[in-house]
Amino acid sequence: MPSLRTVFLLLGTGILGLVVFMVDRRVPTPSRPPSAVSWTPPVEVASGAATRGRWRMNDSDWRFVDDPTVALSDTDTAYVAWAHHPRRDLFFQAYGPDDTPRRDSATNVSQTPETFSWLPRMALHPGAPDTLYVLWQEIIFSGGSHGGDILFARSTDGGRSFSPPRNLSQSPAGDGKGRLTAERWHNGSLDLAVDSSGTLYAAWTEYEGRLWLRRSPDGGRSFSSLVYIAGSDETPARAPTLAIDPDGRAHLAWTVGETPDANIHYTHSNTSGRTFDTPRSIAPSMGHSDAPTLAIDPTGTRHLAYGERPDGPFQTSHVRYTRAPPDSSFGPPTVLSRRHAKAYDSAGFPSLRAGPDGALCVLWELFSTVQGRPRALGFIASQTEGRTFSRPTVLPGSENLVHGFNGSQQGLLLEKLAVNARGHLVVVNSTFQPNTTSHIWLYHGHAAP
Repeated sequence: MPSLRTVFLLLGTGILGLVVFMVDRRVPTPSRPPSAVSWTPPVEVASGAATRGRWRMNDSDWRFVDDPTVALSDTDTAYVAWAHHPRRDLFFQAYGPDDTPRRDSATNVSQTPETFSWLPRMALHPGAPDTLYVLWQEIIFSGGSHGGDILFARSTDGGRSFSPPRNLSQSPAGDGKGRLTAERWHNGSLDLAVDSSGTLYAAWTEYEGRLWLRRSPDGGRSFSSLVYIAGSDETPARAPTLAIDPDGRAHLAWTVGETPDANIHYTHSNTSGRTFDTPRSIAPSMGHSDAPTLAIDPTGTRHLAYGERPDGPFQTSHVRYTRAPPDSSFGPPTVLSRRHAKAYDSAGFPSLRAGPDGALCVLWELFSTVQGRPRALGFIASQTEGRTFSRPTVLPGSENLVHGFNGSQQGLLLEKLAVNARGHLVVVNSTFQPNTTSHIWLYHGHAAP
């Protein structure tokens, strides 16, 4: 089975050849002939109405589906979770490599119909294929200025059932909100990761600005006390991203709000998440760096993609990438999304995943107008551990304007991409056509000779 190490995109029935640009000019352009990724047509996971009334907290008249996330097993089973707003719950379904559902009906993950559940993250236990974990934001109002708590559930039977939800934050601080300004923020400011032994790491930010982490050494049965990482009311942390290296060390990156020249911050732990090193900035710039996504490949090389707005918040964005080999610092960033500039005003909110043999995949949102909703998904791949990349393309089928714009409507901090050790990949997306219909979609990518 060819891996994503020699990947380029197969569009429709034609093949777009591998066009390589250099990230590190000291590394020669690889001469190995490329293979391909073929994408199945998008599969409808869920659908619903497309009505969004005024925000009235948990009494809001929201009738649509949104907020998908995905994980992929080494047997090519895709696990999808999403928000069903009419029922105020998260639901789950598993899909085989032939894109057929594995369950007769979707499983209710959150089981909290009195409060909205949204913007989940999902992780699989590497040594237990039927064990999976879900983290999400629950809109609980408990006396603070904003509603939000961080809830967790696990399944040990492949998603047929989930444990009762556990509240990991239990605070009135507006947990799960990534504040940009006092009036603007993104929900879904949280992340989840698991190491090879089953130790879990959950991180989130709050509206008041602090970044917190909790760990579970026993696969979600119990959790440590809160660990404060960074952030304050004056410099609120937002958009945390977690990754685990081959030695089991936890790595964490995030950005900040309330400043026009925000930088990406990074730290790691040598104590299994009990303590973290002093944070430092990565690729500082005069622009606004946002929505980081972190991955670590089997060699221990750290990979980071993020959105960069050179002219400040709420302006045109592009997607940047930087890498750090083991025991080295992150190098100068390069722009991945430049080719989209003629067709789209902006590109941001990337998802980055590392596959086998040094393969990388990056997915991002594409915006027709800077202040508008995203209308398509951009995609790029690397066969050389991030030293070189293929030409960026638009994910086939994601430009279907009949289905409207892309979610999420509560915030664009999602994880829509997953890659497994076999070199296969899956993408999820949500679409919303006002007053018509909303959908959750699954795309399955296969390496082809």
